[in-house]
Amino acid sequence: MTASLLLIEDDFSISEMVVDYLSKEGYLVTTVNDGGDAMQAFDGGTYDLVLLDLMLPNVNGLDLLQRIRERSKVPILILSAKDGEVDKALGLRFGADDYIAKPFSLLELSARVSASIRRATQYVSMTEPILPAEEAEQALLVCGDLSMDPDNFTVTKRGEDVKLTAKEFQILKLFVQHPTRVYTKALLYQLVWNDDYYGDENVINVHMRRLREKIEDDPSHPCYIRTLWGIGYRLGEA
Repeated sequence: MTASLLLIEDDFSISEMVVDYLSKEGYLVTTVNDGGDAMQAFDGGTYDLVLLDLMLPNVNGLDLLQRIRERSKVPILILSAKDGEVDKALGLRFGADDYIAKPFSLLELSARVSASIRRATQYVSMTEPILPAEEAEQALLVCGDLSMDPDNFTVTKRGEDVKLTAKEFQILKLFVQHPTRVYTKALLYQLVWNDDYYGDENVINVHMRRLREKIEDDPSHPCYIRTLWGIGYRLGEA
């Protein structure tokens, strides 16, 4: 099946270059050159991945990122000339899955697009058999005040819904399913991002901080996911 991409980029030369290359790679690419038209385009189609520039006219990329993430878990890959650590952290904090700085290699871009779609496809794959109601209830993962439903990808805390991104859900699920296991950053990256770890701690740090802000009563003193300094993380006794 042909993957469908939404490219939100105001630089026409970059847009044409990306569309030409990715189309030859077999992708169906829809383009939008104005931030003000982006949400209408997103709502009007079904996409496997969004390529999003941060610096856009009328509505900036970070605002669009938040709007898309409020209604969808579609993978989002940021394309931006803003290559500072703050910009990367903001993009990841607001729900982006990956970040590539301009100027970029089209070969690398294609590889990142493919990897993001592959990870998302693996995440939503429903290959397990449907369980009877009694067994389904037993399949819920419970940790302290948290309850996870792996089949419906939902999390509640004291009965209230906790809205997690796909990656946040995967991270939390790993810890709850294996409560005694210690996860290094390299292992987390390999399991959640399905890719080799090259020592970029920023991605792990941002996702972990964002997850803690959603599940912890006091993110500065986490109870659910605890840090083992110099080693990694493990599930705490919440």
